[in-house]
Amino acid sequence: MNEQDITNAVKAVLDQMKDNGAHHHAAGHVCTCKKHKMTLQAANTLIEKVKEKAASMGVNVVIAVSDQAGRPVAVQCMDDAYIASFDIAINKTFTSASLKMSTEELSHLSQPGQPLYGIQFTNEGKIVIFGGGEPLEAGGKIIGALGVSGGTAEQDTAIAAYGKEVFSQMYEV
Repeated sequence: MNEQDITNAVKAVLDQMKDNGAHHHAAGHVCTCKKHKMTLQAANTLIEKVKEKAASMGVNVVIAVSDQAGRPVAVQCMDDAYIASFDIAINKTFTSASLKMSTEELSHLSQPGQPLYGIQFTNEGKIVIFGGGEPLEAGGKIIGALGVSGGTAEQDTAIAAYGKEVFSQMYEV
């Protein structure tokens, strides 16, 4: 199937849904609501706030924001952040989005004798089991995740928790 075939198939399904009354919006409505979707603007706004917090703590970090599927939306590296922190920050977003929990919470569940012991060896090694990753919610739904890497586990955890709080305030109604 080429791109045109896929486009035509999607259009046919949408047309069929419209004809069957499955689409509940007015005719011709194109939903542009971004309230419950991670946008580049929201990701960049959050990153700026998180960078300020990290700088105030004297920590150079990499900050990543993903969508609800753990795909990166925006990543920024503060000057002199560790090179390795780039992949770690992205993987923290993947972990938090895909498991719907903070990487700090996961760190306790993945210890020897705990129910998720060994989980870090799944998903091609993208699961991170130390703090710095937080799911981001809007309207009671996870719409993305934040990953912070570059400080100690405690610093990354604190900075990410701050970022989660900032994000929740951005989406208060």
